[in-house]
Amino acid sequence: MFVVDTNILAYAADKDSVGHATCRDLLLKWRDQSSPWYLTWGIAYEFMRVVTHPNVFRNPLSPSGGWRFLNAILTSPTLGILTETPRHSELLAQMVKGQPAIRGNLVFDAHTAVLMREHGIRTIYTHDADFNRFPGLEVIDPL
Repeated sequence: MFVVDTNILAYAADKDSVGHATCRDLLLKWRDQSSPWYLTWGIAYEFMRVVTHPNVFRNPLSPSGGWRFLNAILTSPTLGILTETPRHSELLAQMVKGQPAIRGNLVFDAHTAVLMREHGIRTIYTHDADFNRFPGLEVIDPL
């Protein structure tokens, strides 16, 4: 079980990125595997924000193009979406207490890390080294 972060999805969607082939191939493999893998709705929305943004992508996708790409991933029968449980506020409080430097852009990553803890998932595929700040996570950078 693992979570796939926004940047892996974005590289897979961006044919101009250096990591495109690697990330596309991983997504195709994961889409067809029999074991579970996960996203969060936050990751899905952030993907849409990034791939449609003209200051991020040289050739940004249209909103409908971004959704088509994302929807093809969401149709994987083994993909799950992590959502908050009744334990969320307790685990967030622990995260804030244990990681007092969480602020700004790290807040989004902290949300993903808390969701992972809630659901007992330790592994995340990402090109974002900030996830190394969260104890107990195994960060795999395929690039």
